[in-house]
Amino acid sequence: MAVPPLAREAPTLVAARVQVLGAEPDLVAFEQLARSWPEVRECHMLAGETDFLLKIVAEDWEAYQKFVTAKLTAAPNVSHVKSALTIRASKMEPGVPVPMEVENA
Repeated sequence: MAVPPLAREAPTLVAARVQVLGAEPDLVAFEQLARSWPEVRECHMLAGETDFLLKIVAEDWEAYQKFVTAKLTAAPNVSHVKSALTIRASKMEPGVPVPMEVENA
């Protein structure tokens, strides 16, 4: 059985900031579309200049570029995309930080 390429080497991890034109229905439609793309591992709606922050994982930079041109920038009402390629992960801690209470002995 062949090992998938992502299991053999480090994948390309990109943070993409996406601006969507339109009103609330357009934002909701983009969220639904983003959920359908397997490359998008996280999608966060933001307040401010950028509407969405996407965490995208691709096999390599070429696969990411193909995703951006064929899917992301081709999506309805997407006005621009700004990508930031991850160089390395310095910290990855899932979950919510909960302080541990220390009992007085």
